Amino acid sequence: MRRGVAIFLVTTIVVLSFAVHHVWTLLELLVIDGKEDAILRAELPAPDSAAISERPQLIPKIIHQTYINESIPAHWVGPQQSCIEKHPDYEYKLWTDRKSREFIAAEYPWFLETFDGYPYPIQRADAIRYFVLHHFGGIYIDLDDGCNRSLDPLLAYPAWVRKTNPTGISNDAMGSVPRHKFFLNAIDRLPDYNRRWPLPYITVMASTGPLYLSVIWRHYNKLRPQEEDRVRILFPAEYNGNTWSFFTHHLGNSWHNNDVKLIFWMASHWIILTVIGFTVGLAVLWCIYSTFVVARQTNGSKCKYTRLPFYRRISTKDIELDDRHEV
Repeated sequence: MRRGVAIFLVTTIVVLSFAVHHVWTLLELLVIDGKEDAILRAELPAPDSAAISERPQLIPKIIHQTYINESIPAHWVGPQQSCIEKHPDYEYKLWTDRKSREFIAAEYPWFLETFDGYPYPIQRADAIRYFVLHHFGGIYIDLDDGCNRSLDPLLAYPAWVRKTNPTGISNDAMGSVPRHKFFLNAIDRLPDYNRRWPLPYITVMASTGPLYLSVIWRHYNKLRPQEEDRVRILFPAEYNGNTWSFFTHHLGNSWHNNDVKLIFWMASHWIILTVIGFTVGLAVLWCIYSTFVVARQTNGSKCKYTRLPFYRRISTKDIELDDRHEV
């Protein structure tokens, strides 16, 4: 009996360790907030301060945005124009589907097969922003983000992204010098994460979207980059919602489908779902153990299975548990 219990416990530990190992980075993102790399509001000049012109400008004055074609929807024209009008000395680049593909084919042909193979257009819109920031440098802004003030103070950081809730970073507003190591990592790992999941939302988020970029960010920071290679973090108060914030967020999420409701529900109930997952997992392991690994007693040519004494006492409850959690 003791040997059988030991086998079950060891098997359970090995399986759980394997599962935790594969999601460890995601678990880390739940507790790592990036405050050590925060762009502090105290170091940012006020919107109309003369100190803005005194700061170094490392990032090129280029604004990148993406859309299917050049016919921008009416509800995004205002945010788009606010960024253009507040930055008359910036170059403006709108990356349409056609221009994006031509750029990848000309400058990064090794990625063209992956780029063309993405099942959802938003994946190509995600990917192209990493490539243009790596190639040209500049600031990428989603069309649903309007500019609330000049972005000049953000040019002083070799690379920056914004913090998002509840965890990780977003890819809707980012800045970089050309050839920054973080965006080099971001474009280099895209083929490795090109997987399809049952839900479109998970496929997009994990292959090219904010979840993908958050995982790359976590791996990158583990390498302890030097000061010039750090990625600074723009926190929510400096991103949106205040008079000194750089951006004003408008209606967006144009690519979301019905599966997003399920994902958001799961995110708000992740604790109970985690408990249920571990319970079901342990129940499955116990079923496998009791079927295939229960100690055998050999008597001549005959072999019979023996059940552990405590198994009889809990077997009825196990069946009831399986009924309640049938999926």
